[in-house]
Amino acid sequence: MTTDARVWAPLAAQVALHRVRGSEASRVEMIAEGEWWVAPEALELGDRYGFLLDSDENDGDEHPLPDPRSRRLPDGVHGLSALDDPAAFAWSDAAWRGRQLAGSVMYELHIGTYSPEGTFDGAIARLDHLVDLGVDMVELLPVNGVNGTHNWGYDGVAWYAVHEPYGGPEGYRRFVDACHARGLAVVQDVVYNHLGPSGNYLPRFGPYLLEASANTWGDSVNVGHPEVRRFVLDNLAMWFDDFHVDGLRLDAVHALVDDPENHILQAMAEETDARSAHLRRPLTLIAESDLNDPRLILPRESGGYGLHAQWSDDHHHAIHTAVTGEANGYYADFASEEALSKTSAWGFFHDGSYSSFRERAHGHPVPSEVPTWRLVTYAQNHDQIGNRAAGDRLSQSLTEDQLAVTAVLNLTTPFTPMLFMGEEWGASTPWPFFTSHPEPELGRATAEGRLAEFVKMGWDEAVVPDPQDPATFVSARLQWEELDDGVHARLLALHRALIALRRATPELTDPRFAHTSAATSGPARSEAPSRFSIERGAGLDDADAGLVSVCVAFGEAATFAIEAVDPSGEQSARILLSTTPDAHLEHTDGADGAELALPAWSAAIVRVR
Repeated sequence: MTTDARVWAPLAAQVALHRVRGSEASRVEMIAEGEWWVAPEALELGDRYGFLLDSDENDGDEHPLPDPRSRRLPDGVHGLSALDDPAAFAWSDAAWRGRQLAGSVMYELHIGTYSPEGTFDGAIARLDHLVDLGVDMVELLPVNGVNGTHNWGYDGVAWYAVHEPYGGPEGYRRFVDACHARGLAVVQDVVYNHLGPSGNYLPRFGPYLLEASANTWGDSVNVGHPEVRRFVLDNLAMWFDDFHVDGLRLDAVHALVDDPENHILQAMAEETDARSAHLRRPLTLIAESDLNDPRLILPRESGGYGLHAQWSDDHHHAIHTAVTGEANGYYADFASEEALSKTSAWGFFHDGSYSSFRERAHGHPVPSEVPTWRLVTYAQNHDQIGNRAAGDRLSQSLTEDQLAVTAVLNLTTPFTPMLFMGEEWGASTPWPFFTSHPEPELGRATAEGRLAEFVKMGWDEAVVPDPQDPATFVSARLQWEELDDGVHARLLALHRALIALRRATPELTDPRFAHTSAATSGPARSEAPSRFSIERGAGLDDADAGLVSVCVAFGEAATFAIEAVDPSGEQSARILLSTTPDAHLEHTDGADGAELALPAWSAAIVRVR
């Protein structure tokens, strides 16, 4: 494999290629082609290379910089680049036809902590667990090049390279191929809104960043510039073409600064749909957005950007508040009786309503014509666990019964449900924020900044792990030996049963908002709900159609009236699944209905007709 060395470097007066072939290093002068620099046929597979930049402001780099589009960084983000040959991999997924998001169950995992090995191959060894669980799509936290050995992935600086400690690009292809062989789709989390603090050499080459427009994590990416825009879109295409992924999760798209009428998100959706047509299989773009703006997921012909789905934190907040009782920070607005029923039936809680956390009105309603599967929902995810002071999971504070209720709320949602790795068995391990910045000053600043943030919010500094301490990373690794023990085994069996029931029950995957109705109620003088029910199915507006009721009792016992007569006049209500043997369904004598009695912290799914 021989190829040109090419780099976009409009800020350079001259560019030279630094090439290491075998043990011999050489300098190759590059030719200017507009703002690009080229050295024809200068690279072979096995070479290490970088670029030496001369500019009007300096006499040139003494050390070669890695390729902004480097496909491999064998020695880390500060080292030389290497070529990757996608065509050399022997794929076995020619028969793979993909998996649509509609009707699917997702599973979010972090390669470094999912298996004891912390590699793609280690994760492959655990894929059969996901198949047995009933998962359809695996979502990986970012795997692009990042400084250090371990990291969440959101500090990445090399978007085209796969983190070498995980197994590099070849390991990634083995993982995707193994997933497809088991019927699992792969969604890759990508970060286009910022770059990490170590190893970001892009500003030396060109105007990749908007210094005057910073977001939470640093300077914004200059996606309005044609070449930077192409840099992003080519990277998006790379995941589909060279790595066969089935979808991308776009991190924090609200931090992308662009023209709303010519937005990069629409360009991403168009690029993805074009590739989907060519590959003849569904490809999915899922946005993480803080905007509660349905424009992201509306079709382009209706004035939207045409993304396929977005995360919905509102539904998470409603579930979390209902089962934990927490009402501080952004949970405050969700400590209300109607929060869970509103997010369950309408998608967003803040749909133009006042947000006390933001101190302003926030969001827009989701049009009822939008299919419910376009919202991805969850009871836990990497952010909602890892951004807590101690990185504690729900399993570290809730009872088995509370965790069972949470599972029912998550997996009977009208939306696309997602699990975070280990949630299915109530993993005892935390998932705290962790980094491994080799630079002492950066590591110290990261640790001190995080500690100060939580102390300011009133947390005891003793409970906040040091993200730079290797023990913090080790503590996040799943303990797979827990699966067969007591509470863990029972929770795992419940999750399997819930996913199987969701797959077997068309009412539970019905994507029409019109076929969903939810209600909550609580005791007098209480803002927290004591009971919740959600009706699913066409039977809401058609007496001859199917209907399923999901009923939940929170902190106290509750009874639920069930309309339980089918069109033939026969009483038809029956319990499909319950988290407790004490659920009691009794048909009412002489009446067209039944009554379901549930003890505190339990749930049941009832076939109404």
